[in-house]
Amino acid sequence: SLLFSATFAKDIRKLAKTMLRNPVQVDVAVENTAADTVKQYVYPVDKSQKTKLLSHLIREEGWHQVLVFSRTKHGANRLVRMLAKDNIRALAIHGNKSQSQRTKALNDFKLGNVDILVATDIAARGLDIAQLPRVVNFDLPQVSEDYVHRIGRTGRAGLEGEAVSLVSADEIKQLRDIEVLIKQQIVRKELEGYEPQHVLPESRAIPSVGHKSRIRKSEESVNSRSRNSKRKKFYGRSRPSKSNSDRGNNQRAAGGR
Repeated sequence: SLLFSATFAKDIRKLAKTMLRNPVQVDVAVENTAADTVKQYVYPVDKSQKTKLLSHLIREEGWHQVLVFSRTKHGANRLVRMLAKDNIRALAIHGNKSQSQRTKALNDFKLGNVDILVATDIAARGLDIAQLPRVVNFDLPQVSEDYVHRIGRTGRAGLEGEAVSLVSADEIKQLRDIEVLIKQQIVRKELEGYEPQHVLPESRAIPSVGHKSRIRKSEESVNSRSRNSKRKKFYGRSRPSKSNSDRGNNQRAAGGR
């Protein structure tokens, strides 16, 4: 039997091993890595200015067919209303929408009747939009792996794509976790007129795989030396000399045999 899946959680892997005999796993790509065809950018911006910045980028850059990710259902609805005030056509898909509403919104998006589709992570699972040029993270996800799933909607089948994240200062932890996961720092861009008052802290250095390996080997070496030192101390001790009374007792015991 065969199972094909875009994602495979660790818990599911463990469960599968309890049911299958010597299962074979084939990966077509390295886990938690972004395709080379996807260009990634971060726009530092204050949270209160995110909608204005997104609206500006859509209009000034001439963006069409953009999939925007919102962390919450209410946030998705609010973003659609705000974009509508700037005459930008957008629809939302999330768990509170019926299946027919989600299907219609997706079809309208694919046909070009609306330019922007705002989605939550759960609603966007399994979406396959051919030649999607751009994904926007209006909010960074709480789970780093979700970032990889999000931007994987673009840059498919060898085509180029773009992943843009609007990041405020309070999302620095999520950003750093994402960069550690994908093993690269994401290029930052600041747009004039939208510079954040609350500065987004710098990213941390991303340790290479070789660096991590050297750290582990060094720790193992230190632990080994510590264990050897303890053994030497124990086995290097001289045996305690017997007291006169002990020797006398041994002699009396020998004479009584």
